[in-house]
Amino acid sequence: MTATGDWIDDLPDAGDDLERSSTAERVADLLRGHIINGALAPGARLSEERLGRKFRVSRNTLREAFRLLGHERLLVHEFNRGVFVAKPGAEDVVDMFRMRRALELAAVRSGPQAPAEAVGTVGAAVEQGEGARAQGDWEGIGTANMAYHRAIGGLLGSPRVDETMRQLLAELRLAFHVMAAPRDFYAPYLDRNRAIYELLAAGSFDTAAEELAGYFDIAENQLVRAFTAPPRA
Repeated sequence: MTATGDWIDDLPDAGDDLERSSTAERVADLLRGHIINGALAPGARLSEERLGRKFRVSRNTLREAFRLLGHERLLVHEFNRGVFVAKPGAEDVVDMFRMRRALELAAVRSGPQAPAEAVGTVGAAVEQGEGARAQGDWEGIGTANMAYHRAIGGLLGSPRVDETMRQLLAELRLAFHVMAAPRDFYAPYLDRNRAIYELLAAGSFDTAAEELAGYFDIAENQLVRAFTAPPRA
């Protein structure tokens, strides 16, 4: 993934729905989704002209979408240079994991009150990740991992938490780009995702929360070390 504008041509077309609605919220949702899927890397420049053609929306709509995503810490505006995908750092990682613990651990512990289909959604995300591993698609595993944690948040059955998780996971996916070897980073968490899901399915919610807490400790330490390691010669 480069930080040039070439990635814009690789994005899927927005479709007729966006052309009809032409809302900044919808454009922001599309761009946020591309960040979650790993299509937009930190530092990528967003061209108003090219994205306007791609999504078939006006520059005013794009600028409003950029403003919304700026409030979510996903984009930054640099004077006389343009709009870029944000580059989170170690302090951002620590704060993101602080929020993840508050939301996801509470969601797991509330499992007995979760919507009937919510645990199944967690399992579907686990299978998505395992399917990507079988194909050697390590970026796909990253996308499945985002779906998994969004499904964990979904155990609370709260639309507000769902929205917050989507924004948080988009920022987290940007942080994941610091890991030079996606396979080595993602692979161990697939089995952990499976183990936590099986605990949820068995109704062992407190044990699942303990496992997830340990999972967060390991992942946070990995990311912080990657951000603070001295540059290689």
